[in-house]
Amino acid sequence: MSLVVLEQVGLEFGGRRLCAGLDLRIGESDRIGVVGRNGAGKSSLLKIIAGAMEPSTGRVRRARGLRIGYLPQELEVQGGRTLRASVLHSVPGRREIERELEVVEEDLAAATEEDEQMELSGRLADLHESLAHFDARWSAHEAERILLGLGFSESDFDRDLSELSGGWRMRAVLAGLLFQQPDLLLLDEPTNHLDVPSMTWLAGFLARRRGAFLLICHDREFLDEQVRRVVAFEAEAVRQVDGNYTEYCRARAEELKVLERRAANLAREREAAERFIRRFRAQASKARAVQSRIKALERLDEIEIPQAQATLAFRFPPCKRAGNDVVRLEGVGHRYGDHLVFSGVDTVVRRGERIAVVGANGNGKTTLLKILAGRLAPSEGTARLGHNVTVGYYAQHVGDELDRRATVFEEVWRCSEVEDVSRVRAALGTMLFSGDDVDKVIAVLSGGEKARVALARLLVSPGNLLLMDEPTNHLDLESAEALSAALDTFDGTLVFVSHNRSFVNRLATRIWDVSGGRVEEFPGTLAEYMDHCQRVERDGAAACEQQDGGAGGEFVENASGAGGKARARGAGTTGRSRRRPHGRQRARIAELEERIATLERAQAERGRELSKPETYADQARYGELLSAYQADAAKIEELMARWERAQSEE
Repeated sequence: MSLVVLEQVGLEFGGRRLCAGLDLRIGESDRIGVVGRNGAGKSSLLKIIAGAMEPSTGRVRRARGLRIGYLPQELEVQGGRTLRASVLHSVPGRREIERELEVVEEDLAAATEEDEQMELSGRLADLHESLAHFDARWSAHEAERILLGLGFSESDFDRDLSELSGGWRMRAVLAGLLFQQPDLLLLDEPTNHLDVPSMTWLAGFLARRRGAFLLICHDREFLDEQVRRVVAFEAEAVRQVDGNYTEYCRARAEELKVLERRAANLAREREAAERFIRRFRAQASKARAVQSRIKALERLDEIEIPQAQATLAFRFPPCKRAGNDVVRLEGVGHRYGDHLVFSGVDTVVRRGERIAVVGANGNGKTTLLKILAGRLAPSEGTARLGHNVTVGYYAQHVGDELDRRATVFEEVWRCSEVEDVSRVRAALGTMLFSGDDVDKVIAVLSGGEKARVALARLLVSPGNLLLMDEPTNHLDLESAEALSAALDTFDGTLVFVSHNRSFVNRLATRIWDVSGGRVEEFPGTLAEYMDHCQRVERDGAAACEQQDGGAGGEFVENASGAGGKARARGAGTTGRSRRRPHGRQRARIAELEERIATLERAQAERGRELSKPETYADQARYGELLSAYQADAAKIEELMARWERAQSEE
């Protein structure tokens, strides 16, 4: 069954045609990746499917009753509601049931006529049953599990959304969408505000998800793991290929080779036919043959080779040689007010190293990078640059680093150490700024364009120590891969923060994991570090199993091995180890679950009894049932709280 069907859809934006004649069917279990350059129309396609934008031509048909969950790149999230409540009430219908319950309870309390009381009590029972059914499908426990997996802590649940930063508000919206269990999920760059542990948890969640989704993402590994079909916005048209992104790239390259071979063959045929016509056109005896060649020439196909789009392809210039010790940190720590971010960091960055800084958001990755760059003085300890070291710094929020009033050329020239204007223009050309583009004011640029300006500044003055904070955040997939290729040949030292796993795995030779107020070091790639953490966790599980005498039981769901040694992030601890429950604890959890299930069965039976007119006729029986219903509702709430605490205990 098709959930959404696009028929001959076309879209124009700002006088530019983004696509035309697009036919697309989305099935119940489709896992589709949408790829293309920034500005190609990927986000617009998701808006059209969600109904937030109308196509210029064609039509969109959606299945009756289709539930769509849509996460745009940018979204205004209002406060006035707690984090937990925002997720629980994201599902349409709950609020209406609760409001009607309040009204019916008030009406029942005020009713004096027996018939009216019987009717209202029946309605009250129906509403309680509807709410119980609603809670069974969309439980508070599931909402909290999703929030914990996305990196929130239990202390965040009752915080107002207005207290959260923009990135964490976007996570809250994502949590609500995952909680809703929509038939079709539309995710536009969902990993932009996630750290590596949360990304890994999301990857696992989507892998288990049965419903359909469309995904825009600039992380190749994430795309390859998740999608089974690719919709690609190419220069000539929107193409669709079965398989993941790597398979699409392979198919696209093969398609271009075939087209080039066909075009070359046709060119040879055309040249041979034209040569024959020119040679024998004047000979009457060859007139028939000449006419035959002319007709054959007219029948030859025209093969159009898709015009190659301009892409980032650059190398950092050679840098001056630094001393062997590029940066030395001795007892470094930092705090904001009473909050200690990390302390006791003792390490040395050696010349030529490529260090990836990972860890949960808020643990201090950006703070550490700013200390290395000399932009922030540590609260304790010292950070010293080595001999002949010059720093190039790329900030996470690149727009804050640029002069909004300057033109593109002025901004790069201002930060350049070269006297030659042509080198600045060459760097801008490499970053796809040509002609009048260099005279654009920074304030009017998109996020991707600002990122390219920041890269152009580094290209003309890179230094021999590059410090980069989330450099791929505003780049499309191809540009992110071009940057990783350029950094792969950089002959200086690189320390960077990134949640893009393919980017980290390509570049990193050493990992710094910032967690729990410490910086843990690992000599190897991110993939090796994650494997190492998973082995540590498995060893810990085996040790606990032996300690418990071989008793059964399961670990809480793990989101990532890259959030610190032996850390199970998916269950919601932030920067703490979570141990396997002991036998007594498991027994206590099982007992609580059985008590909750028994009470819920009793509540369902009472709900059915309360809905019967004969029950209300017996006022004593009705009062007894209603009192028991209310008392057990409070008990269930208390037991659920105890069960959640037992699950979260170490």
